[in-house]
Amino acid sequence: MEDAIRAFVTFLEVERHASSETIRGYRSDLQQLASFLLRAQPPGTPAADITRADADNLRAYLHWLDRKGEKAVTLARKLACLRTFYRFLLREKMALKNPAEDIRSPRLPKPLPRVLTKDDANALMAFPAGHSSLSLRDRALLETLYSTGARVSEVVGMNVGDLHEPERLVHLRGKGRKERVVPIGDVAIQAIRLYRDSVKKSGNDPTAPLFLNHRGSRLTARSIARMVSGYSSRLPSGAVSPHALRHSYATHLLDEGADLRSIQEMLGHVSLSTTQKYTHLAADQLLAVYDRAHPRARVAATTAVPRKLPKSS
Repeated sequence: MEDAIRAFVTFLEVERHASSETIRGYRSDLQQLASFLLRAQPPGTPAADITRADADNLRAYLHWLDRKGEKAVTLARKLACLRTFYRFLLREKMALKNPAEDIRSPRLPKPLPRVLTKDDANALMAFPAGHSSLSLRDRALLETLYSTGARVSEVVGMNVGDLHEPERLVHLRGKGRKERVVPIGDVAIQAIRLYRDSVKKSGNDPTAPLFLNHRGSRLTARSIARMVSGYSSRLPSGAVSPHALRHSYATHLLDEGADLRSIQEMLGHVSLSTTQKYTHLAADQLLAVYDRAHPRARVAATTAVPRKLPKSS
């Protein structure tokens, strides 16, 4: 059982180039399933083996999670993990079938992503006040997230040599180690420069982390998420995640006339359909602007109703 999970983790690391967060989550999901199968086994029978689980075993596991109150999105994620795991076992001839293949994923709600207004985005950038290294770092991080639309994991992985100031470009390493080069604004570059000047012994090693914690090591995604949540909690609309800055970046570009294909490239989306969700956001905002600005967008309550003409005799 443990051998199968270890082999799968190696596959994720070596072939899939999965992030440490993904690997940690998949390992945890599989260990949870293994523990469930062991507990569900009738007394006096051999210990259940995750490699021999059938569809009924997996349905019982998912039903148990549902009774525990797990959200539909969590169940869908765990089922996706199981499909990938058993697909790998089949390939390696460690299982005879994929019991997760025919299990339907729960229907998930599709809420529009949270997006900051342009005013709120500008306010958020200004919250890290002062000239301490910590404040300058936080300001540079916020500016970089909003200026590039980078995922938080991509910002975590940024090195000193990834920023190309003269060309106003930054090199990002995305999901599955896919790489892309995206523009970065002058304001973000200036914020990074001020932060770098404030860091003692920052050096110019191109492989050194660009953003550091207080111990001088590379920041983690969790630390950045806490930082963004802390500053954004001051906004009237409440706290947001780093991913909301990515959504805001794409929506604001679309508002200002950028084409969808260019936004797809800058976000690193494989499919254009993934990027198209931002058209709904832009359309909603466009309608709101129209309703506020156009004198005849709405029928006023006080508008007089034309009287019927009297019939001619």
